[in-house]
Amino acid sequence: MTGAVDALRRRYGGHVPGLLGAERSYAVLVPLLETPPGPELLFETRAAALRQGGEVCFPGGRMEAGETPESCALRETEEELSIPKGEIELLGPSDFICSQRSFLLYPVVGVVSRWGLARMRPSPAEVAEAFTVPLDFFRRTPPVLARYQLVPQLPEDFPYEAAGVPRDYAWSRGAVEVPSWRYEGRVIWGMTARIVKDLIRDL
Repeated sequence: MTGAVDALRRRYGGHVPGLLGAERSYAVLVPLLETPPGPELLFETRAAALRQGGEVCFPGGRMEAGETPESCALRETEEELSIPKGEIELLGPSDFICSQRSFLLYPVVGVVSRWGLARMRPSPAEVAEAFTVPLDFFRRTPPVLARYQLVPQLPEDFPYEAAGVPRDYAWSRGAVEVPSWRYEGRVIWGMTARIVKDLIRDL
């Protein structure tokens, strides 16, 4: 028994709590550009050969061991767009997203310098195109909102009787809101749109 307690002591000593059940974490940069007409957001369209090819997103990817969301977002932005890390002023982290697919997504808001933007060279293997949208567009244009339901489906061999749970037990359900915007023939939707919706919340 002492061995088990010692193992738990090592496990929880200095432990930083995370989300129970989260299998992986991702980070994205939410890149802002300061232009004379006003701030703009920089987006990517994913290369066709990638999973979810053709979708609009922010630069980012899976966090590696030992990385913070900030370091991951900067690394991925440099890999995907060739914007040097030193040309991005990080403003801070946004609220993170917990996906029902067992991962966490950490958005980090940053301002890309003019020189950094001039250095931008999208990687053809990952990025089909990069484009900007005025922040004011999102502020003036309400998104289209859709919702889908999360419905629990338990296996037939769940131990209802042993657990004292009736077969008609009222399992908790959920729903996910999916906002979307159309801009110049592109659709900005899903988690990317949720991040934008949060960004402009108090502007």
